[in-house]
Amino acid sequence: MNSIARNILLCLMAGSTCTVPVAFAQATPQESTGLTSQDSTNDLSVTVGKSVLVDCTKRVERVSVGLGEFAEATAVSPTEILVNGKAPGETSLIIWEAGGVRQIFNVSVRPSALVPPERLEAIRRELRTELPGQPLKITTENGSVFLRGTVKDLASSDRAVQIANVGGKVVNLLYVQVPAGDAQILLKVRFASVDRSKSRQLGLNLFSTGLGNTVGTLSTGQFSPPTVSTPSGSTPASATISNALNLMAFYPGINLGATIEALESKGLVQVLAEPNVMAQNGKQASFLAGGEYPYPVVQGGASGAGPTVSIQFKEYGVRLNFIPTITPRGTIRLQVAPEVSSLDFTNAVQLSGFTVPAIDTRKVKTEVELQDGQSFAIGGLLDNRDTETFQKIPFLGDIPILGKFFQSMSVTKTNTELIVFVTPEIVPAIPADTPLPTPKFPKEFLPANSDIPMHQPDGKSVTATAAPGTAPEPAKIPVEKLIQSNAPEKPLIIDGTMGGPGATGSSATQ
Repeated sequence: MNSIARNILLCLMAGSTCTVPVAFAQATPQESTGLTSQDSTNDLSVTVGKSVLVDCTKRVERVSVGLGEFAEATAVSPTEILVNGKAPGETSLIIWEAGGVRQIFNVSVRPSALVPPERLEAIRRELRTELPGQPLKITTENGSVFLRGTVKDLASSDRAVQIANVGGKVVNLLYVQVPAGDAQILLKVRFASVDRSKSRQLGLNLFSTGLGNTVGTLSTGQFSPPTVSTPSGSTPASATISNALNLMAFYPGINLGATIEALESKGLVQVLAEPNVMAQNGKQASFLAGGEYPYPVVQGGASGAGPTVSIQFKEYGVRLNFIPTITPRGTIRLQVAPEVSSLDFTNAVQLSGFTVPAIDTRKVKTEVELQDGQSFAIGGLLDNRDTETFQKIPFLGDIPILGKFFQSMSVTKTNTELIVFVTPEIVPAIPADTPLPTPKFPKEFLPANSDIPMHQPDGKSVTATAAPGTAPEPAKIPVEKLIQSNAPEKPLIIDGTMGGPGATGSSATQ
């Protein structure tokens, strides 16, 4: 560093006006056209908001600055020129002295972003206070603050950058210790459902094939009566019974018959499903135990062609979608959407010769927060229904005692109880060489065809160990590399999954 630059730097660090003697600032004359043997070109540096005083050996006759928006020059005495920095940039300063001598300066105006030593020390003190035990270094150069060292996590890195921002533009050169793997969360969901039904049907249909020379039927219409045909020539009257219900009687001597519906039934359906799904903290997981049924979709054909029918598939069964998140309090915030669905052929529709069943669905979608191992009943259903249908033949059905033969009745009672429990648990992985909890198979499988296990050999790589009595230094990587590794991965796209193209996380289908 020459004497001129050293003097300027000392003046700038002191925050005062710098005096540059021309005798020391002169350099070798440039070999260019227009410069006399007495002309000299010098480099002059000043900071925005600071001043440099140029001393001349002879009386100054004239001063000129190339670009006034970067710097300005003022003669403060016959032999002194004061140069003030206005904006960052470069320009030229020409001084004409008595006797025809010219001094030419290349002026560089630097930004005033240098941090005073007392401010740097204050920043270091705050870093030691807020991030104890984490070695951090801070330096400045050319208006930028360089932050170096090793922090424990990304949160500490962000806090260190915020503190260093007080000194100016921060260049983050921090390293961060490689964090441990995210926690694995096991979600246990229990679907408990009980469906009970009770029905009673009672009705009577009468038909005659010639009683009193009368052919016909008598019915309330609730239960299908027989169809009686009239006699033709030598062919007597006959009755066609499409639905004999559960009792039928016919008296040939009087050509009189009856079909009776007298039925009482009870039904019970119990469902207990316990899907267990593992997911990573903050990642979506899904589960489906069921299947897919095909249904036709009618689409318009091309010009001049008829419509076409394509087959699509719809999922049904026990389904579970959830996203677990561990909060700073140590609880588990859970977005969960369990669903139980089944095919309902009772309410099916016919479309282009296809039978499309309906879907009987029970589902819940909610968000809860629990401690590790706690449970919530997130959904419940109590459904009691009583349906009664009564029909009778006018006047005949009102006759005491005998009127019962001209009445029909159907009573249906249903009771449905459903409850859904969720239990999240933070669980570790199964240790190595530990037996896996496989199902108990009722029968043994055939022995293997090979004595060599059909899996990859368990080759363990030999790693260097730390010296006895010393803890191994944790691995560390640059902050930007850790942020890049934590970026969301590309979604796993599988045709037919319930998550769709945008779903991520783990899924299981049975």
